[in-house]
Amino acid sequence: PGERPVNQTVPGRAVQRRQPKSMLGILYTACFSIVIGAGGHNAKGKEIQAEEMAQYRERVKDMFYHAYNNYLENAFPYDELRPLTCDGQDTWGSFSLTLIDALDTLLVLGNVTEFQRVYHVLQGGMNFDIDVNASVFETNIRVVGGLLSAHLLSKEGGIKVESGWPCSGPLLRLAEEAARTLLPAFQTPTGMPYGTVNLMNGVNLSETPVTCTAGIGTFILEFATLSRLTGDPVFEDVARKALDALWDSRSDIGLVGNHIDVVTSKWVAQDAGIGAGIDSYFEYLVKGAILLQDEGLMSSFLEYDKVIKNYTKFEDWYVWVQMYKGTISMPVFQSLEAFWPGLQSLIGDINNAMKTFHNYYQVWKQYGGLPEFYSIPQGSAVDKREGYPLRPELVESAMYLYRATGDPTLLELGRDVIEAIEKISRVDCGFATVRDLRDHKLDNRMESFFLAETVKYLYLLFDPDNFLHNDGTTFHTVTTPYGECVLGAGGYLFNTEAHPIDPAALHCCSQHKEDRWEVEGLMQGFRASQYMRMGLSAAGASEQYHQYSKKMRTAQDGKTINKQTNKKRVPILSCPSQHFSSKLAVLGQVFTDHS
Repeated sequence: PGERPVNQTVPGRAVQRRQPKSMLGILYTACFSIVIGAGGHNAKGKEIQAEEMAQYRERVKDMFYHAYNNYLENAFPYDELRPLTCDGQDTWGSFSLTLIDALDTLLVLGNVTEFQRVYHVLQGGMNFDIDVNASVFETNIRVVGGLLSAHLLSKEGGIKVESGWPCSGPLLRLAEEAARTLLPAFQTPTGMPYGTVNLMNGVNLSETPVTCTAGIGTFILEFATLSRLTGDPVFEDVARKALDALWDSRSDIGLVGNHIDVVTSKWVAQDAGIGAGIDSYFEYLVKGAILLQDEGLMSSFLEYDKVIKNYTKFEDWYVWVQMYKGTISMPVFQSLEAFWPGLQSLIGDINNAMKTFHNYYQVWKQYGGLPEFYSIPQGSAVDKREGYPLRPELVESAMYLYRATGDPTLLELGRDVIEAIEKISRVDCGFATVRDLRDHKLDNRMESFFLAETVKYLYLLFDPDNFLHNDGTTFHTVTTPYGECVLGAGGYLFNTEAHPIDPAALHCCSQHKEDRWEVEGLMQGFRASQYMRMGLSAAGASEQYHQYSKKMRTAQDGKTINKQTNKKRVPILSCPSQHFSSKLAVLGQVFTDHS
């Protein structure tokens, strides 16, 4: 419905087109949950659902364009659309936030033309030197994360990239500029950042020192990516220092609370759980471990996982407890906690993930959405917490678990989400937040994460052949000042705003010889196999490759590397040997099991 011809262009509008036993074992599972998890699909479920899946993809596209086009027509350049009054508002800092958040979703849906248009709009029209107080957390995950993702996907989106990409590029420079405005927030005695910063003037003198745990521990993906691409270690350094400070602030029983004073390290809110205020801290320990192949980050998460199960888990629900005593403080399920089964899938804990997912799915069936707070003992939404702002977390978990299991129940959740959002939230100018799931009253807001996350995860759930699900069978190579680099082979990691990062890109701009040797070894095997298929002998193929390699090195001779760091290099972790294409898919490195 409402589809336009493929070749029609409307200015300013989008055109629619049709349990592991060891840490290394866990990282092996994590690698392959992301890269080749689709291999575990249930053939029967896939066969039954194939036709319907195509129909649901089209419905998700229609949802996206109904929301996106209304944002462009009624709200741009404001941050968000107000769908009940058909106008816009700034919410997180006056960044045209919905445009940034939706950019990589356009590419996921296959709309290269609109991706390119918006890419160039952002390239020439963003300014972060403004007198605006902005959330450090939200600016990082939405703006920095969105710009980094679009930068790394620009070649996939048909952008003519500049020489040196992905180690340079206009959106990378914008992401770096945005991140630098956030750095003053990290200038505290503990290294834990303030929650708000003025983009022009730094931290206000009256700024509260109390910050939530997630607002401290949700930087390593974006900031490490920035450091590895630009060669400036400051971003990764401050993110790691903040993580270290949180780890050192745990209670004697190993839990962290909800809010902490970043000047004194004293806990202000002492409720411990996996939901609001803490959630993405745990998420970034796992994803940071995978992205950076960092045993320390994974070890930290596994320690938390033990105490979380010990103190907060009851019959596949997770409750809130007092961080020092472990006694229950809030027997509630929060909608933000629905990310947890997806995170469990990344460490291979599929059985527990599915059990918890089914609990959350039952709440969805009860209301047609997840209320912000749900009382587990009473089996009902908590008073004044009955809203549903079209959050993505349950769909996110369904997408991960479907990639891992192929269980058709997970597609049923996707179907239910589409039906409910269409029925309850759709209005003339977009999709509105549900103020109360009991009577379906609406609020005049459409958060940017609806297009960045909810729609994207829905589409990926129903699109098993999407390029983001690449299993390593396709890829492309680029030449950087640091050597030949493999990109687009899969293994994408989503930040907490669902902006995908290609892990292999972090090795494109590296000065570490070990990284270069491993990638060059892979490429030697690949090129040699190509030459042998052309009829050359093994010796001739090897000689041909060495001539090619020598030519590449000569072309790069004299170029210097700016990247400087005093940090001890984290050892690269290992995964068991795989066939060639899968080796390329996992961070572009050779993995052998030395454990």
